[in-house]
Amino acid sequence: MKYAPESFPKLQKLWGLVEYKPVWTLSLKGWLFIISILIILGIIFMRTIHPFLAMNNPIKAEVLVIEGWVGDIVIKEAITEFKQGNYQLIITTGSPLGRGSFLRDYKNYAELTAATLMALGIPKNKIIPIPTPVVNRDRTAASVEALKDWITQSNLNIKAVNIYTYDVHSRRSWFVYKKMLNPKIQVGAIAHPGDYNTQQWWTSSLGVKSVLSETIAYLYARFFWKNL
Repeated sequence: MKYAPESFPKLQKLWGLVEYKPVWTLSLKGWLFIISILIILGIIFMRTIHPFLAMNNPIKAEVLVIEGWVGDIVIKEAITEFKQGNYQLIITTGSPLGRGSFLRDYKNYAELTAATLMALGIPKNKIIPIPTPVVNRDRTAASVEALKDWITQSNLNIKAVNIYTYDVHSRRSWFVYKKMLNPKIQVGAIAHPGDYNTQQWWTSSLGVKSVLSETIAYLYARFFWKNL
């Protein structure tokens, strides 16, 4: 049996804490429809987000930029790209080492990566390490700013660069580099494959951590980051 609000005069008159309002609500069919839409969107996200973030868009360039925080395997593959792409220079970027700097001759990832490249056979005169200053946020942007300053001060006529980085970080790096260097310098990007099944990234903790954290970071860079 349904009761009209007039059936509760005392409730309305004495308390005044609640009131009767007719409300539309989802039926079982409506809830099933919403859940189905969410499942479909989730599947689309799972299938498309990795290739979107781990973009490969190399261009003809004089310089190959390696983000210095990447691992040794990525650096080794970057050497193959350097030789095949007929680049003039490799530029390494990177912030100060968070640990172990007192035990090494290198204080930042840019210098450490440059030393790794030389150990793997790249001539010293082909490598330019450009350390990133200490910053608490927007480290990629700070790296680009340091690179931009070096290019401005050098006598080199650099028209294009390719960024070589790890996996799902490439989309964000490409976006930041492009925003800060265009139109004077064209920017391409090369993503080294991740150390997990990139076709089913959601099946490993590394894949989930990499994709979700980089998705958030890209959205921040795309919609909230302000240029230096």
